[in-house]
Amino acid sequence: MTPDVTVTVIVYNDADRLPRAVESVRRQTHGNIEIIISDDHSTDGTPFVAREFAARDPRVRHLRLPENSGGCSVPRNRALDIATAPYVMFLDSDDELTEDAVELLLAAHREREIDFAMGAVVRVREDSGRRTRWMPHLVAERRTVLGIESEPRLLFEHLSTSKMYARAFLDRHDLRFPEGIHYEDQLFSTQAYCLAKEFTIIPEPVYRWHIAPFAAADTASISNQRDRLENVRDRVAVQRLIDGFLTESGHGGLREDKDYKFLKHDFRMYAGDLPYRDDPWLTSFADLVNPYLDTLSPAAYARLPRPERVVLQLVRERRFPEARLAARGLGHGVAPRQVVPDADGRTYWGDTVPADERARCELDVTDLELDTRPFRSALFRHEITELTRGPGASIDLAVRTYDPGLRLPVGPLRASLVVAPGRRRLKVPFRLTPVRPGVFEGRVHLDLTAAPVPRHGFAGVRHPLLRIEHQGLAHSAVLLAPLSFPVLTARIAHHSGTAPHRVTVEPENRGPGRLQIRWEPVGVTARLVRPVVRRLDRPRVRRAARLVRTVLR
Repeated sequence: MTPDVTVTVIVYNDADRLPRAVESVRRQTHGNIEIIISDDHSTDGTPFVAREFAARDPRVRHLRLPENSGGCSVPRNRALDIATAPYVMFLDSDDELTEDAVELLLAAHREREIDFAMGAVVRVREDSGRRTRWMPHLVAERRTVLGIESEPRLLFEHLSTSKMYARAFLDRHDLRFPEGIHYEDQLFSTQAYCLAKEFTIIPEPVYRWHIAPFAAADTASISNQRDRLENVRDRVAVQRLIDGFLTESGHGGLREDKDYKFLKHDFRMYAGDLPYRDDPWLTSFADLVNPYLDTLSPAAYARLPRPERVVLQLVRERRFPEARLAARGLGHGVAPRQVVPDADGRTYWGDTVPADERARCELDVTDLELDTRPFRSALFRHEITELTRGPGASIDLAVRTYDPGLRLPVGPLRASLVVAPGRRRLKVPFRLTPVRPGVFEGRVHLDLTAAPVPRHGFAGVRHPLLRIEHQGLAHSAVLLAPLSFPVLTARIAHHSGTAPHRVTVEPENRGPGRLQIRWEPVGVTARLVRPVVRRLDRPRVRRAARLVRTVLR
């Protein structure tokens, strides 16, 4: 019997995670499927695992490439060459399909003649287990889209793995993955969007994307290898291929939306890493990206939040120390250290008014309303200038606060450091004293044994906030730590008499680089109490408990 759907699982040296991926396909609620394990010439135990699956399940086929291609495109394309079903899907060996993914997407195809169907993607953090939706606003409602021009924002959802394609559609347009380059999904998906007459979106999750942010370099995903300049080169190269396709296919009207997507998503990923890059790396980075940035639509830049436009301009001007400074705190409401006004009352990032028109346009931060925002949403910048270990499990912090809009009164300020490992919080008061206009400094002693940890223990990470109180109002914001300092670890017993923990104080080492505190229960709490609490805290158990309480009332 001809299978209804072919699911291709691509793999390279991933014997440990391949079973999870393949099993997620084998247990699909729609069983008439073909599973092709496309092995990019693995050198570990992957071929053995694949052969075992093929021997146990007649639906599984093992395709082993004669040599390693170094990417995702070749194993996907070779699997397409031998696929026998009228509909095809793609799965990476480190991810999973949801149990009814094939059933849901196939039903969308059978409802009407469409070129592909796509569903929601759930991102699963391997380190914490936290689950979030990928681009949830794009798949919030079920609908059929009649051409990408009606919803160009969908270009942000560039994954090929969240979709089921009609094989006839792929063959009609000779649509295959570009070989010899990474970020192949972006070109393939753009082509699919543009070539499709109709495609259907369903809001149900169909794909589980496992994220391992702290994976070793040799096992990290391509997206987590942003420190490699080859990664930057490939990302820019595929954008140029997309631009060429849009022009040649008559979809040039999508260029602004596609440029905005590149700036807001692709470049933004690198921008968050800039504080951790040295000048030689940034020089090479600018050599790669600046020529391409010059080709993008000015209207696309205008759609970005102002802090991101500032970072982009500083990179284009090769002002690397300032770019690193501006990139810290992106997305977290962190103010510049300093701004400067011009004769017309416009305010600019930095200590000098930009000389040329383009720089003035991009570095103009007047719209941040640094001097007029309501106090609760005002923009300040809190930095730790010194961090030393105190007695026991305590740390002493020297803090500097920048107030470029001069919102705060001249005089000592009531401030506090706030951290909440659990539902209750620890609030440590201290004073910020003015040292010059717009700059305050203070010192705070944080004793981690005083943190109110739940009696069953707490396992997780917290980033302390700095809180300022003024005229009956309160303002809380992130606290930026030195980008590197010795990791401080201690085993502690909390004052509240709760279970012992191992507490680690460290720099965040990604994103804004906040002060990071990690709690790990130890002893009996870790071995016995926490597993029981986790089982009782499952959604079904919580719902049952609520039902019992309701009945008893």
